[in-house]
Amino acid sequence: MTEPRLLALDIDGTTINHAGELSPVVREAVQAVVAAGHHVIIATGRSIVATTDILAELGIERGFAVCSNGAVTLELDPLEDRGFRIAEAVTFDPAPALNLLRQEWPDAVVAVEELGVGFKLSGPFPDGELQGELRVVPWEELVADPVTRVTFRAPNGTAEDFLALTERIGLHGVSYAVGFSAWLDLNPEGVSKGSALEILRRRLEVDPRYTVAVGDQRNDLEMLQWAARGVAMGNAPQEVQDVADEVTGHVDDDGLVPVLRSLLPSAGQSPAGQTATPAPT
Repeated sequence: MTEPRLLALDIDGTTINHAGELSPVVREAVQAVVAAGHHVIIATGRSIVATTDILAELGIERGFAVCSNGAVTLELDPLEDRGFRIAEAVTFDPAPALNLLRQEWPDAVVAVEELGVGFKLSGPFPDGELQGELRVVPWEELVADPVTRVTFRAPNGTAEDFLALTERIGLHGVSYAVGFSAWLDLNPEGVSKGSALEILRRRLEVDPRYTVAVGDQRNDLEMLQWAARGVAMGNAPQEVQDVADEVTGHVDDDGLVPVLRSLLPSAGQSPAGQTATPAPT
């Protein structure tokens, strides 16, 4: 058998398409990579509740998963009551950043993650954007306790609005990533998908040369730079494609599949298994 790879996969816009569907051909390719002995690790901004649903669809029962943009790491075990145990959860005080953001954008809504349960909200979010138990609570309760992740959302705004906002006010003591729309995720300072994956790489004793990551959004930047082979989806913003080693096809065209198949023994690839188009320089 070839040296096992550590393959990190984003979910939304990478493993599942923009309709929220997992293509059968993607599922089959993921399962083939797992069967070949590689470490397939889902690395997502999703909460635990929303991540475990996709793990079940993929048929991944063992190994690890990274949630909440790196703040939460799960060790998967089908013998556990929920199929996992929390291996690590990194928290931060959300009050300073949230109070500052609230002053700048008072009609935005905020979600504070309740680990393994759902979210506490300042007001209703658009339907389908958050999974788990959702509770609207007073602002004082939102900022009272340390948390793993906070989402700041303005349904009528744009990603460009939030990028300008973060540049204007500055955010200290947290890590942040602007999503595909006016969606801002806050995490503990220094925490990212890449930082969590590096801990797992060392735990799994995978050579850094054999790391692969695939993603499509700004919260994947650190992960793509961390991996020896960072692959951006064809639907990724240009700034994400620019940091990648390769660009593969669009998620709606199952662009993840050729990357997955390149890791299978029959692909006969070099150690990195590189097959997709190199990113433009």
